[in-house]
Amino acid sequence: MAELKLTKTELRNQQNRLIQLSRYLPTLQLKKALLQTEVSHARQALHKVQEDVKKRDEKITAYASLFTKEVLILMQKSIVQTVFEKSFENIAGAEIPKIDKLEYKLTPYDLFDTPAWFEEAAVDVMEMKKLKIAEGIAKARLSILEKELREVSIRVNLFEKVLIPRAQANIKKIKIFLGDLQLAAVSQAKVAKAKIMSRKALHETEVAV
Repeated sequence: MAELKLTKTELRNQQNRLIQLSRYLPTLQLKKALLQTEVSHARQALHKVQEDVKKRDEKITAYASLFTKEVLILMQKSIVQTVFEKSFENIAGAEIPKIDKLEYKLTPYDLFDTPAWFEEAAVDVMEMKKLKIAEGIAKARLSILEKELREVSIRVNLFEKVLIPRAQANIKKIKIFLGDLQLAAVSQAKVAKAKIMSRKALHETEVAV
């Protein structure tokens, strides 16, 4: 860090810096508060989709004992993802993914060659596939928001605990130094004036004698 110059120019620079930091800090604090809210929402959303995954998994598990290798192969072939549209939204400066549209379909299959529960199970599997994708997106959203919150929190702490206090301390230090210089200059002027007055008085005395 460069050595602090104890000059009037540096005093103005430090004062301007303090003004800029003080103006920008509320923006950072607002961004931090917004991100804290968004992180909370993202955690709730992830928890919700994980609960849905758990419930759907329990429902599918009920069919597990009935799944044969042939049924599983047929189900895998019959379930097709038809639409998956994803975009990004800007939240407090961070690009966050979101699902716009996600659809699956069940292709035609031989009703006489499959068990009666096949379609219901297939629908549950399709829903599980959707939920798994939604869970992945929810995790990504939370991860990005938490990372952004950490970075903004670091900057807020830097402003509050380092940059602003340092500028304030520098201003105080320069003002004290300049004040001492001014006092010294005044003292020197008084001493010089006293010497002049003393010499003048001595001269007037000598002239009078």
